[in-house]
Amino acid sequence: MDRLSGMAVFVRVVEEESFSAAARLLGLSKSSVSKQVAALEDRLGARLLNRTTRRLALTDAGTAFFERAVRILADAEEAEAAVSRLSTAPRGVLRVNAPVSFGVQHLGPLLPAFMDANPELSVDLGLNDRFVDLVEEGFDVAVRIGRLPDSSLIARRLAPVRRLLVASPDYVAAHGAPQRPEDLRDHACLLYSYLLRGDTWPLTGPDGRTVEVLVTGRLRANNGDVLRSALLGGMGVAYTPSFLVGADLAEGRLVRVLPQWEDTTAAVYAVHPHARLLAPKVRAFVDFLAERFAGAPAWDAGLD
Repeated sequence: MDRLSGMAVFVRVVEEESFSAAARLLGLSKSSVSKQVAALEDRLGARLLNRTTRRLALTDAGTAFFERAVRILADAEEAEAAVSRLSTAPRGVLRVNAPVSFGVQHLGPLLPAFMDANPELSVDLGLNDRFVDLVEEGFDVAVRIGRLPDSSLIARRLAPVRRLLVASPDYVAAHGAPQRPEDLRDHACLLYSYLLRGDTWPLTGPDGRTVEVLVTGRLRANNGDVLRSALLGGMGVAYTPSFLVGADLAEGRLVRVLPQWEDTTAAVYAVHPHARLLAPKVRAFVDFLAERFAGAPAWDAGLD
């Protein structure tokens, strides 16, 4: 407990950038705060802070210790709150961000059941295909799709995502189907603005080999539903997630091209900022999604 107390004092000093401010928030004297930080440095055998009359600055050792201390304190508070959280109903306003197409097709239909199960909770859902800053824009949780970059966010994997090459039967009848990934260079390709690799499509074959094909096309959009409409209109080939076109493929409105080549490295995630105490409303929402999306995704039924 003494170690946790010293960590907590040190973290507060760093966050407030002041011994005096930290002391006021903790209800301690400035000298007590200074002594606890000094004792922590003695125990660790390393200087954590460089002190001047005007400012505090973290040393390299201090930076590394601060990042780990924040996580340790968060885990400790989460453990203490575990029992009480079980008896606390989710309440208040839950601000959620999600991609437009996934939100309309797969998230929106789940909200009635979620809100029925949590009558004290209101949901404010924002649909946006751009990458949003959860903390800066005030979202509690986001649904994100793809390969997540390293970040301070906490992520829970909900479902796999397959990215497939598809076109309409009319387009294939008029232009033929590509026989090799390289043939895509000669086809009208429908381009998604927010694809991580831009106009380069990484395709993995049945032998596990990945090739990258630079494609071109006359239509570019930052929304999957627009590209789906273009696909159905016979405008070209798209490299698109199965959750967007699974029903179209099952009912024959679209067909796969190069069916042995796809990308299975992406997934659907629920992400939220690292918090010292995860709000019951966020936990309830993430647990609900994890339960609903458990197992093989419904949108992939019959693809193989």
